[in-house]
Amino acid sequence: MAKVVAEKLATKHKEVSVAEFFERNRHLLGFDNKRKALLTVVKEAVDNAIDACEEAKTMPEVKVDIIEMSEDRFRVIVEDNGPGIVKKQIPNIFAKLLYGSKFHTMKQSRGQQGIGISAAVLYSQLTTGRPAKIVSKISKTHEAHYYELHIDTRTNKPEIVKEEAIKWKKDRGTKIELDIEASYQKGDQSVDSYIRSTAIVNPHVTIVYTNPKAEQFVMARVADNLPREAKAIKPHPYGVELGILLKMVRNSDSRSAQSFLTNEFSRVGPGTAKEILFKSGIKPATKPRDLALPHVEAMMKAIKDTKIIAPPTDCIVPIGRELLERGLKKEVNAEFYSSVSRSPQVYRGIPFVVEAGIAYGGEQPADKSAKLLRFANRVPLLFQQSSGASFKSVVQTNWRSYGMNQSGGSLPQGPITIVVHLASVWPPFTSEAKEALAHYPEIIKEMKLALQEAGRQVGIYVNKQKRAKQEQERVNIFENYIPEVAASLSRITGKNKEGIVKNMRTMLKKSKEFIEANKKTLKGETDE
Repeated sequence: MAKVVAEKLATKHKEVSVAEFFERNRHLLGFDNKRKALLTVVKEAVDNAIDACEEAKTMPEVKVDIIEMSEDRFRVIVEDNGPGIVKKQIPNIFAKLLYGSKFHTMKQSRGQQGIGISAAVLYSQLTTGRPAKIVSKISKTHEAHYYELHIDTRTNKPEIVKEEAIKWKKDRGTKIELDIEASYQKGDQSVDSYIRSTAIVNPHVTIVYTNPKAEQFVMARVADNLPREAKAIKPHPYGVELGILLKMVRNSDSRSAQSFLTNEFSRVGPGTAKEILFKSGIKPATKPRDLALPHVEAMMKAIKDTKIIAPPTDCIVPIGRELLERGLKKEVNAEFYSSVSRSPQVYRGIPFVVEAGIAYGGEQPADKSAKLLRFANRVPLLFQQSSGASFKSVVQTNWRSYGMNQSGGSLPQGPITIVVHLASVWPPFTSEAKEALAHYPEIIKEMKLALQEAGRQVGIYVNKQKRAKQEQERVNIFENYIPEVAASLSRITGKNKEGIVKNMRTMLKKSKEFIEANKKTLKGETDE
């Protein structure tokens, strides 16, 4: 008997591994063109390196080398002084997608999904066929381990091409080497820009960068201490959706519904738990696994109707006003700097902090749009600028109030660099490539407030600068007309013209000294 159509179709269905999915959809991870691919590979390796050093409480020193092998092939080498990686974990970390230690942890970190560096290895494998080369060492007394790795995309498992113990001069650290198909260009969306931007928001990091033109740049740290360590927190009830709550209930080891709420969530004490359960009609002693979907739906409604304290904020580590300004001064040549670090706020039960910085004047072009630098968890966001919350908050700010020109719906015009940074347990990225932040009203509101606060400081400086310029122009005009004015006064008063000129020049000298003193005061305010 012939098979029916459904049975024939059923034979074609098969499971797709996550590695196979991204193999065909690499654009989702930021590998949609050669220029962007080079940046993405460097970014993922550098982010991992800095995170590892911070977790090991080591001041990060990261070395980045990009070598041009041919017209469209480059070798990327990133080396750090971090804790190294134990031997058995090396293949999984670098050659297995969705493998990491941070996805289930609620605290601020650069990487969270366990995709980044393994995706870079996958891209290298796809475009050049060459394996990733990794060296890692965990201490001076241990040997270094060398691996050459591929990813088996059918199973999403590492394929070890070569493995051996080697000698390595470093006491500890990790080095990754990838050959990739790419292109190198300078500009705002280049590797150069990413490295410099990373140095701004990570003032505790030293980066030694050699570009494909064999030009070396050393971005030395300007902070003597590591950022404080972010502490992991439990999810807040306001940030949990129905499906997640149902999953938590079914997997809970708690003996009662009350202990489930107090043990699994932050800011839920016994009193708050009883209030939620009373409103949802659930007995406190009910076992979590006995709760069906209607009970969980009632619990969700009760959570929304109950006033719960905002989540703790020690899970996020902002840069801080002073260090953000130091980072700007280190990498952006300007006349005036201002920075703001807002107090913690919450969206969907997730704590976040917005920071903003402005560098005004200097060598920046006065006849072009402002340069906008966007960051999330100390990581630069270089693509999809106009589609993110940071851009929206900047264009919605009235920059004319601060002495700058601005057309509707666009960045301000003038010699200005604007920094917007979001620090959060879970930044709401618009895609897996983490290129822009979603338009959450709470986040945009905080960004605008931070920009307004920093903008007011710039506005004061700009207005003082304008007044000083006007004073200087008046003095210059007066100086040009001294001979004519002195001659007229001499005819009217009968006094000697030379004496009048001498007195007027004395007055002029005092005016110039006053203007110079004001300029020094303005310069001093900038340097502080």
